[in-house]
Amino acid sequence: MRMRFLGSTSEAGACPTLYETDRGTIVVQGLQLTDPQALADLRDVLDGETAVEVPRELITEIARRVLPDGSATDRPSSLSAPTATA
Repeated sequence: MRMRFLGSTSEAGACPTLYETDRGTIVVQGLQLTDPQALADLRDVLDGETAVEVPRELITEIARRVLPDGSATDRPSSLSAPTATA
């Protein structure tokens, strides 16, 4: 599998970060969710799965870039354009 960097809300390439794969999926890089109350709200977590918290503005900014009609809406963001591959 190959991945292409989509964007991040962090400085210096730190997480959270989103990637698009050559399989048509999205990979999320971020700190593992560890809050016990939040973890208790998750459903059907399989072995090997984890939860990662991602800011809403990161998801909507990436959606604006990858959706053909730009239909994602949210408040404006100052995310930088994709510049690297992973």
